Amino acid sequence: MNEISIGLLGLGTVGSGVVQIIENHQDKLMHQIGCPVKVKKILVHDLKRERAIKVDPSVLTTDVNDIISDPEIDVIIEVMGGVEQTRVHLLQALKNKKHVVTANKDLMALHGAELLTVASENNCDLFFEASVAGGIPIIRSIVEGLSSDRITKMMGIVNGTTNFILSKMSKNGAAYEDVLKEAQDLGFAEADPTSDVEGLDAARKMTILATLGFSMEIALDDVSVKGITTITEEDIQYGKQLGYTMKLIGIAQQDGDKVEVSVEPAFLSDAHPLASVHDEYNAVYVCGEAVGETMFYGPGAGSLPTATSIMSDAVTVMKNMQLGVNGKSAVPPQYPKKLKKPKEMFSKHFLRLHVSDETGVFAEITSLFAENNISFEKILQLPVKKREVAEIVLVTHHASKQDFDDVLVRLNDLKSVKTIKSSYRVERGSHQ
Repeated sequence: MNEISIGLLGLGTVGSGVVQIIENHQDKLMHQIGCPVKVKKILVHDLKRERAIKVDPSVLTTDVNDIISDPEIDVIIEVMGGVEQTRVHLLQALKNKKHVVTANKDLMALHGAELLTVASENNCDLFFEASVAGGIPIIRSIVEGLSSDRITKMMGIVNGTTNFILSKMSKNGAAYEDVLKEAQDLGFAEADPTSDVEGLDAARKMTILATLGFSMEIALDDVSVKGITTITEEDIQYGKQLGYTMKLIGIAQQDGDKVEVSVEPAFLSDAHPLASVHDEYNAVYVCGEAVGETMFYGPGAGSLPTATSIMSDAVTVMKNMQLGVNGKSAVPPQYPKKLKKPKEMFSKHFLRLHVSDETGVFAEITSLFAENNISFEKILQLPVKKREVAEIVLVTHHASKQDFDDVLVRLNDLKSVKTIKSSYRVERGSHQ
């Protein structure tokens, strides 16, 4: 093969990084693949727009068919985002025998199974390492590095925006709204941050990780999702007093043949490796029966880190082309999907209440927990400036989600309970 031609869909932050790597690392690519690699066409919205990098104007096009229907283009790299229209383009590209590399987590979470099937039918590669955790090679590690192991749990900080916000809230004692504005000003948060702060972005990534890690076809609707918008400075400060750090955590856990997948704010023991992951960084903690505990850490976004993951996939595709083994790597899910019920999901729980400051109230509350087989690991009881109101902060021992949710319903019915201020999952430290 004299040359491998790439078609690039999108020339934003990540697309520019891809072009930079191909241009600046051509000697490395030549050594790995055995021939030159060239970007033949790039799809853009506006031909005249000023760009961060210089490209030959003749390479740019606004017509996607100039790329997906060009017989000389071997590999398509998709970094333009979007779901439905992008799905149509990539399906057509695969049917036209183009190999595809994408960074599109939304697309892969919703339509990954369909795209992988079509890729396999057409003997094409479809890789998507950059769709989860930017520059961290987590998908390759799960699919290849841990392929012989049985993964029991994956737990990660997979959204840099929310980690930046929670890190700042914790460090500076600042309010959520103030830190969100700072994140937007710095470019870490979008003008509309909903996808990030409500946990949807992380949920899409956990859908992909759970499907691959457990070899089960997990859907986005199977993920329980809660965002960070209701977290207060008080919650974070109480957590600190108890030895915890607040993070938005994606959790995928398998016990026996059943799994649970969630994204939610959780208190991590300060001893947990993920508790020390700050600002916009990502990390994924993976437990396997054979390997034990491993953690993957690095930049979760950014032009060159993400482009590095994309080009890692592209190099694999191009090596496969030289070997004539494209389309052989996709492995369909091995197991039928079995989701846990709430009574089968266990964790510790943090709970903060405002109650009447009267004799017998605490006994009434502890009795209610005892009736649901829930005991306490930690308790704080503090007066509130408002007269006749006390604040109680509890951390339970391991309890089922069903039992804990039942207690919350019953607490709401007690006259002595003024307000349930907050409740969060609590994750213990490593080896605890």
